[in-house]
Amino acid sequence: MISHIKEVIIKAILAGIMIGTGGALYLSVDNRYIGSLLFAIGLFCIFSFGFNLYTGKVGFLINEKNKLKFSADLVLIWIGNIIGTGLVGLGLRFTRVSEALSKTAQKMCEIKLNDDLLSIFILAVFCGMLMYIAAYNFKYGENSGQKYIATFICVVVFILCSFEHCVANMFYFWISYSFSLKTLLYLVVMTLGNSVGSFIIPVLLKLCGNKTQE
Repeated sequence: MISHIKEVIIKAILAGIMIGTGGALYLSVDNRYIGSLLFAIGLFCIFSFGFNLYTGKVGFLINEKNKLKFSADLVLIWIGNIIGTGLVGLGLRFTRVSEALSKTAQKMCEIKLNDDLLSIFILAVFCGMLMYIAAYNFKYGENSGQKYIATFICVVVFILCSFEHCVANMFYFWISYSFSLKTLLYLVVMTLGNSVGSFIIPVLLKLCGNKTQE
């Protein structure tokens, strides 16, 4: 039991580090199109190594037989993700790139934190749906082309559409010095939205009598 918890958290921290790295890449370039493509390297590494990313796991809860255990793992994964993104965000504060990244992230976070919660939730729902599509295709895709294209395209789409990804935003909040009780509230709403979005496809397919792979 302890070894399982340790593995779940360590892989979640590693996923947070990868998302933080992708976020730093995105903040480092002026072109949003190039930045969104570079950000996807974080998700690619997570899928390739089997790290635990909340938005890449939550959608599979629908077809999971032991839902209670899986739900407990998701809580640990969320905590590990916030630790991992924090390690990157706080670590970068001691580097020469800190000021530039922080200023860019502050502008992004200001927009997010001034948005109303319904808007945040809806934008997070769409992001969650895209992340489920990416995770499902990487896990069950018939060939490498399908796996990789789905991974990169879904990330590019959610970034360019300004959809809300709870783990990516964890990093932006860390690097921009934006963490507060309000920030945590927004992260919870983003997490709920991502979760709902991830459930849409598997739930509706079940209602249609079709089953996604388990």
